[in-house]
Order: sequence, then C-alpha cells, then structure tokens
Amino acid sequence: MSFVNDAPLPLPGMPVGLPTPPAFQMTLIGQPQPVRIPERLWRSWLDNPAVVSRFESKRYRRHQDQCWPWIAGVSSTGHGSFRAASLPGPSRRGTVPAHLFAYQLEHGVIPRLGWSNTDDAVLCHQCDFAGCTNPAHMLLGTNRTNRSEYDLRRRNISSPLADVRGPAGRTRAIADAVRTGRDQHEDLDTIEVRIHEAEQAGLPFTLW
Repeated sequence: MSFVNDAPLPLPGMPVGLPTPPAFQMTLIGQPQPVRIPERLWRSWLDNPAVVSRFESKRYRRHQDQCWPWIAGVSSTGHGSFRAASLPGPSRRGTVPAHLFAYQLEHGVIPRLGWSNTDDAVLCHQCDFAGCTNPAHMLLGTNRTNRSEYDLRRRNISSPLADVRGPAGRTRAIADAVRTGRDQHEDLDTIEVRIHEAEQAGLPFTLW
C-alpha cells in the first residue's frame, strides 16, 4: 500500500523515552486469527546469520531507489511469505511477511505492529508494490491512513495498485521474470528488461 509522510509516525500509545514492556506482533500470514509473535523470538531470527542468509537468497536486490522483488512464496495479498522457522502449533506458525522481516532487519523490532485498531501502527509500502522488500520504500503508518492512501492511489492506472492481475499476480510475475533471467544466466541489464516487461504487462489498457 502507500504512505507518503516524510517521517515515520510515533507508535500509538507509547511515550517517548520510557522503557517498554516485551512486545508482540500480529504478523502471521494465512491464519484467520494472527498469532502473536514475541519480540524475543523476532530477535532470535533477525540475529541468526543462517536465517538472514536464507532470507536474502529469496529477494532480489537492485539499486537503492528501486524495488527489491521477493522471488519466493507469495501470500494472497501479494506480500512475500518467509518461513523464518518451523514451530509447533498452527500450520503456518513461524511464517512472516517478507517486507516486515526486511524492515526489522534494517531498523529493529517494532512493538505492537499490525494489531486490529485503525490507529495502531502498520508497515506501509510507499512504492505501492506489495512484493517489494526494500526497507527504504517502507514507512510506519496506521491502518486508517494506509486504507485512505490505497483508495486514492489505486485509481492511478500507472500505479502497481491498478495491476489487472491483482497484487499477488503482479508479485509472482515479477518474481518469475527474475528467476527466469537468473536461470538463463542473463546479465543485470537483461533481467531489468524482463522486470520492466512484467510490470507493464499487468497495467490497464488505455485508448490514448
């Protein structure tokens, strides 16, 4: 989605400068009721070189101002799906959004993220591409602001939000383009052409 303020918002209900209790996040993909993930568990993944290396193998880094596509599993919302760990319990426990993993790998764990209230903090894509894992393209916002921005920007026919394949279809098409280029040992410029063609293929047709 999108969020256009210049600076991240403070987390709702959290006084500046005061110690905070152990935090949880509602981040699990694919569950009717998301499972709360303890902050200590998040830190164990983010600090584990093996987990981070596995994560990096599933995203395609480009220039800092470009989107970094996720090239592995994709959720129904078009966000990357990363199995940080196999944990006992619900079937997808330990699977988290790839863009959230990427942002916290860069900036640290965000307390109370993704709860249900419209004024709680969520992580928003400024680039409007759900499959992007470039932390420079993300900012903290709220559910209310994120939804408002989405409703406005999806009407722009050149926006990723207008893709006729839907967000998951767009993410998968771009991932396929990257994987095909890699499998054929193409150079970076050729892979860039493939990505551009995959992006353009889903945009609505116009009469002008």
